[in-house]
Amino acid sequence: MTSKNNLAGRVVAITGGARGIGEATARAFVGAGAKVVIGDLDEDLARQTAARIGCVAARVDVADDVSVEKFLATVEGHVGALDVLVNNAGIMPVTPILDESAESVQRQLAVNVAGVIYGTQHAARRMAARRRGHIVNVASAAGRMGFGGVATYSASKFAVVGFTEAVALELRLSGVDFTCVLPGVVNTELTSGLRDHWLLRSCEPEKVAAAVLSAVQRGRRTVYVPAQLRAVSLAYGLLPSSARTRVMATLGADHQLLDADSGARSGYEHRIEAD
Repeated sequence: MTSKNNLAGRVVAITGGARGIGEATARAFVGAGAKVVIGDLDEDLARQTAARIGCVAARVDVADDVSVEKFLATVEGHVGALDVLVNNAGIMPVTPILDESAESVQRQLAVNVAGVIYGTQHAARRMAARRRGHIVNVASAAGRMGFGGVATYSASKFAVVGFTEAVALELRLSGVDFTCVLPGVVNTELTSGLRDHWLLRSCEPEKVAAAVLSAVQRGRRTVYVPAQLRAVSLAYGLLPSSARTRVMATLGADHQLLDADSGARSGYEHRIEAD
């Protein structure tokens, strides 16, 4: 049996793989000798990315259950039995909750929550039948702590954290391992225009990719990136809810994301609205 530490030849599928954390994660797995397939709604960009890093690309709309099933069937039909799925695709509009449109709410829940559930279902069925496999769900530190301006996004990432906990319990005897990754602010298009907050220190996507790779090799359940966020999250969780609100407001977490550079974010916001 192949050691978990040895990723050579293992088949890895990554959603949202055309850019950002997904691209960096694909590079990391390719560098470790894995056979990687990146899926993205932007198929042209996915193919360009795949050509640069030496992997395979396919279109996937994670908000569509049929598309996710087709994507994983393509992976297994063209590359081999799926060993690792990284549910990475996600979107993050920044907007006051009282101004957020129903379309924005629905799109985030479809991509950030339903997409993770669909991917997990279709991958876990395949993996459980072989009694081996690993599913990585990319959440966010905002899935443990609430921040103003991204209330719906935070709700979606809280859902990913809870879903991963529940499915790992339910499938504990299936042979499928689960990891939930909780990054802070990562320097990608998704966070363009945002200023650092000391609670969510920024890092490069390569750091998240390295953490994903290590989690698969070591079988870790929960990973914070950077690692110092674990202590912040634990301290936050120990506070009574009313105290959390006061502390976070004092630290500026109620408005700092809303103070983002709208011009710097406009390209990203327009792209996710159009998708």
